[in-house]
Amino acid sequence: MANYTAADIKALRESTGAGMLDVKKALDEADGDKAKATEILRVKGLKGVTKREGRTTSNGLVRAQAEGGSGTLVEILCETDFVAKGEKFGELADRVLAQAVAIKAADAQALLDSELDGSTVQSILDEANATIGEKIEIKRVATLEGDKVVSYLHKTSPDLPAQIGVIVAGSGDEQTLRDVAMHIAAFSPTVLIREEVDADTVANERRVAEATAKEEGKPEAALPKIIEGRVNGFFKENVLLEQAFAKDAKKTVGKVAEESGSQIAGFSRFKVGV
Repeated sequence: MANYTAADIKALRESTGAGMLDVKKALDEADGDKAKATEILRVKGLKGVTKREGRTTSNGLVRAQAEGGSGTLVEILCETDFVAKGEKFGELADRVLAQAVAIKAADAQALLDSELDGSTVQSILDEANATIGEKIEIKRVATLEGDKVVSYLHKTSPDLPAQIGVIVAGSGDEQTLRDVAMHIAAFSPTVLIREEVDADTVANERRVAEATAKEEGKPEAALPKIIEGRVNGFFKENVLLEQAFAKDAKKTVGKVAEESGSQIAGFSRFKVGV
């Protein structure tokens, strides 16, 4: 008979983040010795890291921190929502965010290559990959600086950690900046101002608008005005400062910022798996 209890299984699962079946097998092999079972899980897990490289990571979470004039946003992915909402994965995310803040990480690779507690962040992720038994990756990192930087995290499900994260840099009224961050989470703009939209994207929108108008049988003389109107509609959907504000659709985000004496200098928005 196995020399361990259900409480031992629960404790080992919580300490390692590994699945129940893997934990039971490790305890069987270790004859109930939890320290030895933990080592077995690590060894077997590390062996499987390479095999897991091709797996899909469509779950995970976002973490953010904003203090004074600096803000950082990270997206960390895993395979299942079970792991995403687990304590071990959350603790790992907190460590990764703290490191990203400390080094002001410019991108995911810079964060992965950085040294934390005597190892690289990539090595720490591999260790977690081994014990948890799922592929774990840092998908994206964003760092913003400005007069003021605020953050906002949004849960799309009450059972999961935050799936949408936003940081906004700007100046002026901090509450306005926070309201804009919430707006960004809901309306997912892609750029701050229309000049940031890629020229090829704008040209394509014009081609589609023209082809659509012709297909609809619009008169030739009216085409320029129709095309311009539809391209402007594209900008209003994608440009933050031109979007109708979430709390007052009669005003644009730019107008709301102006009326509060605020300026929006930049933003980043991550949604898990998107």
